[in-house]
Amino acid sequence: MRTLVMGILNVTPDSFSDGGRHDDVASALAQARRMVAEGADILDLGGESTRPGAEPVEPREEQARLLPVLEHLLEEVPARISVDTRHPETARAALSLARGRAPELIINDVSGLLTHPDMPAAVAEAGCDVVITHNRGDSKTMQDRAQYDDVVSEVLEELQQIRQQHLDAGVSPERIILDPGIGFAKTHEQSWQLATHDLDKFVSTGHRVLLGASRKGFLGALLADAEGMPRRAEERDTVTAVLSAHAASVGCWAVRVHAVRPSTDAVRFAGELGAEPRFRREAPTPGGFAYVSGPRSGT
Repeated sequence: MRTLVMGILNVTPDSFSDGGRHDDVASALAQARRMVAEGADILDLGGESTRPGAEPVEPREEQARLLPVLEHLLEEVPARISVDTRHPETARAALSLARGRAPELIINDVSGLLTHPDMPAAVAEAGCDVVITHNRGDSKTMQDRAQYDDVVSEVLEELQQIRQQHLDAGVSPERIILDPGIGFAKTHEQSWQLATHDLDKFVSTGHRVLLGASRKGFLGALLADAEGMPRRAEERDTVTAVLSAHAASVGCWAVRVHAVRPSTDAVRFAGELGAEPRFRREAPTPGGFAYVSGPRSGT
């Protein structure tokens, strides 16, 4: 099965990359349609920034931002919807708004070890999918908690704890999607290790895996200029697409990205590696062939 592409739709004023760009219904819907046209399979709708240092948002404010857009998405946009929230009140409101389509929604909860006790029950009652993300703190404290003896084994162990909370509440195992939490309570080096060398260890758990590394800080640091200045967030989409291809190559279920088309192309290309490529053959033209396979003369 092809790795899916989840397009990020933030209706927030302060997200690290696109805050304020889509914070009204009309602009959010325009962006949603654009991402679907570029190949997004899923839209991840968020009303609270979870970047390090962000100010927390109360559930009522989050719902005021998110629910009007969700209502239109459910009626007008042909894509699956994920709701990015750490608040069970917001999850329940979104699931209620979806009515009979509630099981089609995905609740994407980045709370990690701080998962609210009521969130697993909200998911279980709706029978929907849930993304559980590794994280050790909130937006104010997470980066102070990036101490590990073995980052891979400890992240897996702590994800298992969060998974058990959901199982105990009645969530079916097949409804649980794992996210290693790139950038959440991780140094740049730890994020790199999890997103590259050891990503397959999460896939080997048997759960679907979501990689959310788009435009994140470790990519900016990796692409820093000669003076050490990190690459701007909006200029990290090429390397994000490379990571998307890697995620597809190890069998991740989906990648969560800001720029949809580069990652759509990347996962499609990765899916063709090792298989017979499916070229669309055009009708021959008077001047020659539509394409020529094999090496060209002189090469």
